[in-house]
Amino acid sequence: MIRRQVRRLLLERLGGYPAVTLIGPRQCGKTTLAQTLGGTYFDLEQESERLRLDLEWDGLAAGKNLVILDEAQSWPEVFTRLRGAIDRDRKRTGRFLLLGSVSPSLMVQVSESLAGRLSLIELTPFLRAELTTKVSRERHWLFGGYPDGGILKPKQYPQWQLDYLSLLTQRDLPSWGLPAKPQITDRMLRMLAALHGQAWNASQVGQSLGLSYQTINSYLDYFEGAFLTRRLSPYRANIKKRLVKSPKVYWRDSGLLHALLNVPDERALLAQPWVGASWEGFVIEQALGELSSRGRSFNAFYFRTSDQHELDLVLDFGKELWAVEVKLSSSPGPDDLRRLDIAADMIGATRRFLVSQTSRSSGDERRVSCNLPAFLKHLRGI
Repeated sequence: MIRRQVRRLLLERLGGYPAVTLIGPRQCGKTTLAQTLGGTYFDLEQESERLRLDLEWDGLAAGKNLVILDEAQSWPEVFTRLRGAIDRDRKRTGRFLLLGSVSPSLMVQVSESLAGRLSLIELTPFLRAELTTKVSRERHWLFGGYPDGGILKPKQYPQWQLDYLSLLTQRDLPSWGLPAKPQITDRMLRMLAALHGQAWNASQVGQSLGLSYQTINSYLDYFEGAFLTRRLSPYRANIKKRLVKSPKVYWRDSGLLHALLNVPDERALLAQPWVGASWEGFVIEQALGELSSRGRSFNAFYFRTSDQHELDLVLDFGKELWAVEVKLSSSPGPDDLRRLDIAADMIGATRRFLVSQTSRSSGDERRVSCNLPAFLKHLRGI
């Protein structure tokens, strides 16, 4: 079994809060991780499990064992019970672990019933640092990080990804409140794949689908809530140049992106005109996942001026501001570093990184050219 990096943070939060909610996309490993902690497990999507929890509730609430409630958002009644049990003994910690496949923006019951009573942690599909073999690390970019999506069993890709998205489109997203017909959802997901890493234009997408930009933006909210996509906001720097103000939209898992775009293998991936955007999104997601799994506090942006000075990722840690440029190359040159410095100087970045597929790192404490594993090591050192 692959040890999940977030496990240490999860145990730490259970030691300090009465309840913890572990959120993340379906099939990313939440249940497997939770069951390594012991305790009493309930799958609240099953009617028989709801009945069992109902009958055993008083004893569980008074007991000392951890109670694990999987897909908690599927049974809203449980949140009122949780609030009552927690409020009767606020000093007891580590009592309840809730698992959910949608973000708090869609889990209304969490924000309304349990505000201030729990800690929220996100679990992503496998991160690069969690993969222990050379083979799995090499597959990671193409197949993405879902345990069943090819990273462990290559023959599963891309059919697993297509089936996964079909299930979300037909069942999960409608049950979570998305009003679109499955055919419209499928078309929009494919359009988002073609727009991966580009500035978001809801009006343009809406025209293609015959919908208003407000409707398109509301649909995108659901995709983000299901951990499919990420909107990266522009960094607002106080400079004289005009800045691009639209967010950029990325698919969070590269395997889902590649399956939608019909990429069968790495050779085909490298032949695509958009391969640089795919690599950029993969690096960004690995970096943000690394920080989140360790409980680091940060804000993430991108930066671009109207005359094409750009940073793919800006990380604001409060005391430090990091500028990151991602390049799909094994031999980045002096011009790449020069462009990085120009854009980083515009925002006053304290550190700057050029992340590529180079085999050798170079630079100093202020400016570094390195590969993805080396960059992740720098993030761990914060």
